[in-house]
Amino acid sequence: MDIMWKRVQTEEEIRQLASIADEVWHQHFSSILSSEQIDYMLDKFQSEHAMTKQMKEDGYEYYFIMADGVAVGYTGIKREKEMLFLSKLYVLKRYRGNGYASQTFHFLKEECKKSGLKGMYLTVNRYNDSTIAIYKKTGFKTVRTQVTDIGNGFVMDDYVMELMA
Repeated sequence: MDIMWKRVQTEEEIRQLASIADEVWHQHFSSILSSEQIDYMLDKFQSEHAMTKQMKEDGYEYYFIMADGVAVGYTGIKREKEMLFLSKLYVLKRYRGNGYASQTFHFLKEECKKSGLKGMYLTVNRYNDSTIAIYKKTGFKTVRTQVTDIGNGFVMDDYVMELMA
């Protein structure tokens, strides 16, 4: 299996990214979040307009995870002063279990090294047990919890996890 990471740049690619986000979020988060919160968060953080703004104004980079030319998922990052913020890492359900997330962690560690960053951090829903287990297996450590008001009566109840390079 030939794996690569293709940086998202065009409007059409952003549309494809938003479509993948919609599918992944409804599949994965339906047991953790209400459908109203999923739809709200998709619009606020993973819609075409939200990701376009993040990339143009906020310094985010999105990459398709490509396997044999097919987008099997995506990752979103932001390079900060000392750390890489891993904002998103999602693999479509039908492609999970093939090592794509593990290989993406390797890619992201290399990006940290290239950028002179000392590691990466992420936020993960405190009830997302399967994903937390993957992060722990990869070497991430929980450094704190945080609750963030995202509006419309919703909050993100997260662990902040770090992996030092």
